[in-house]
Amino acid sequence: MIAEPRGARRPRPVYNGMVDDERERLRDLSRGLFRLHGLLMDRERRTYENRYGPVGARELLQLLLNDPQFAWLRSLSGLMARVDELVDSDEPVAAADARQLFEEAHRLLKSGDAGAFQDKYRDALQESPDVVMAHAGISAVLRR
Repeated sequence: MIAEPRGARRPRPVYNGMVDDERERLRDLSRGLFRLHGLLMDRERRTYENRYGPVGARELLQLLLNDPQFAWLRSLSGLMARVDELVDSDEPVAAADARQLFEEAHRLLKSGDAGAFQDKYRDALQESPDVVMAHAGISAVLRR
């Protein structure tokens, strides 16, 4: 992959003859959420494995879907699925639909609300520089 020169503008994406800037911003959000989810999942997996022993990929998937210890990650997984569904659609992204997903990401990751996800997420932010960096990347997308 060739790096873009600093300050260079990417061409504006066109779908069905219409410019679709929100799709690109949602793609950036998707990449950030994917990285964050992977980091959080790895942390939870290590916690689980310390208690119960190693798990393979298939068992990890089952844990993510069904185990109460991993339930807190499901709100992030659902958000990722909704973002990707909109990004992958054949129609231009409506500004209102994009705004709704950006607001949902903000509520989940930055609102300061209490909840299963937010409580574990705050712990991860305190303990992991990688999670902090992923959070910063998502925050930059949300500010644009």
